[in-house]
Amino acid sequence: MAIRLYKSYTPGTRNRTVSTFSEITTQKPEKRLIKKNHSPKGRNNRGIITCRHRGGGHKKRYRLIDFKRNKYDVQGKVATIEYDPYRNARIALIHYEDGDKKYILHPRSLQIGNNVISGSKATIDVGNALPLEKIPLGTAVHNIELKEKKGGQIVRAAGTYAQIVAKEGDFVTLKLPSSEVRIVNKKCYATVGQVGNIECNNITIGKAGRKRWLGKRPTVRGVVMNPIDHPHGGGEGRSPIGKPRPVTPWGKPALGQKTRKKRKYSNKYILRRRK
Repeated sequence: MAIRLYKSYTPGTRNRTVSTFSEITTQKPEKRLIKKNHSPKGRNNRGIITCRHRGGGHKKRYRLIDFKRNKYDVQGKVATIEYDPYRNARIALIHYEDGDKKYILHPRSLQIGNNVISGSKATIDVGNALPLEKIPLGTAVHNIELKEKKGGQIVRAAGTYAQIVAKEGDFVTLKLPSSEVRIVNKKCYATVGQVGNIECNNITIGKAGRKRWLGKRPTVRGVVMNPIDHPHGGGEGRSPIGKPRPVTPWGKPALGQKTRKKRKYSNKYILRRRK
């Protein structure tokens, strides 16, 4: 992936950068693997806004991604690499020997025509899915299951990977992209390699309108609101927030406050917390 820079023809292009999409090989998705996806725009079933700053944006169709990789011992070939509007990573269309077609996350360096396979006897090649117990120490993996046969839940964003650092008993120790170290059952599947599109973090939005294309509405600071709208609001001119620490619109601590539940079930699997 490469990044395209704009010259300053307008204020909107002054700092704007976009992906060149050079790795994309087709514009039309596989019809059997897409579905409509209604956007609730941050509303609940009563139409009340429960998640602010959502709405608008370009119409999108959801691509059905195979996170489970449960076509065991059936070889597939990479047919296309495509854009997915619901994630910052690219997706690859796999044509399997039995005629089935599925989308997977596109790992870095996986090329058109390469073969991929899932199963405990698969080789340690990029794009192959294996149980964690079959993958050597130090290997980079992504799309990792937390529960056996539930499908990959973590390490799915563009450019991310986890590293296998230890194996003991029924568990494998992983170092996650957040620097968190946790243990996962050795029977859980993971895909070898790093997720592609690694330069997506270097893209600059450039203008407010591009945020609206993505379905994100404007955000307003609390200090410029009225007291009825936000705890930080009110005062004459540019006044401070008037509180010992920043809070959310609902009065709870913000900016650095840890929000993870103290008695969460998965605490026992975490060896070192993220920073």
